[in-house]
Parts: sequence; structure tokens; C-alpha cells
Amino acid sequence: MAEQVRELAAALIAMAAADTELTPYGLDTESFGRQLEWRRVTAAHGDRLAEIMARHGWPTAGLVGEEAARCAWKIAMHADRQLDVQRRALALLEEAVAAGEGSPRDLAMLRDRVRVNEGRPQIYGTQIAGVVDGAPVPWPVADPERMDELRAEVGLASFAEHVAAHAPQT
Repeated sequence: MAEQVRELAAALIAMAAADTELTPYGLDTESFGRQLEWRRVTAAHGDRLAEIMARHGWPTAGLVGEEAARCAWKIAMHADRQLDVQRRALALLEEAVAAGEGSPRDLAMLRDRVRVNEGRPQIYGTQIAGVVDGAPVPWPVADPERMDELRAEVGLASFAEHVAAHAPQT
């Protein structure tokens, strides 16, 4: 079993590395071929994550290690065209967080991602719709007045701090 877990962790880390390498392709408006390549990779990774979740549940840090668990979350986040996979990941990550084996921050971000993909307002303002006048603008938020309070509850910086930390350096 230990060897199987090591292989699982290595697979998650390798998938996330490939995702990171190809993510700029998904944003390449000049090459639809590159966009398609990224979509195919994220879909294949989503399929593999679905298999992993069916067999092992959520790949927690206790099962696969901290790095591989974070990679599983990243794969779930980018499975945008596989809402069933994202919903399953969300349910399993909720259970892991409730058991003290998952990150509330990661859960909040995945929850927002699923809500946006379902066409519903997000809760924490973690998903960005675009940039206006150089400032990131989140997809609609259910309760914007409480957004920063809710962000703090899960360990996220305020939206203003987040924007300042990711602003382009001049």
C-alpha cells in the first residue's frame, strides 16, 4: 500500500506540474490550438482525479503528503469543464476539512469556483472575472459587505490585501 500511495502522490504532483506549465496556453488568445491543448490536459487530469477520488476519497495530506494534496486541489480547481468532478471534489474536501484533514482556505476557493461555474454568486470573492483599470474584479459575490469577514474566517487575506499583493510591480 505504501508504494501505491507514493505513486499516487507522484502522479498528482506530475499532473499539477504539467498544468502549471500549460496554464499560459489556456490564456493564449492567439493560438486556439494551444488553448485546446491546455483544455485536453485539464480534462485528462480531471478524469484521473475522479478515479482517485472514487478509489481513495479526497487525497488528504495524511494520505499523500502536503504537496500532493495541494496538487489535487489545483487539479480540481482547473476541472472547469467537468463540474461533476468539481462538485465531487468539493463534497470530499468539505468532509476532509470537517475532519481536520483539509485546508479551509482551499475549500473556500473551490467552493467559489464551483459556484461561479454553476452560475451562482461566490462567497469569498476568490474568483476573478477580469481586470478593469488595472484592478482585478471578482465574479459576483453573494454578500459583498461580509466578503472580507468570511475571507478572514477561512484564512484568506482581505480582498484589498489580496489585490495589493498581486498587483503588477512598477
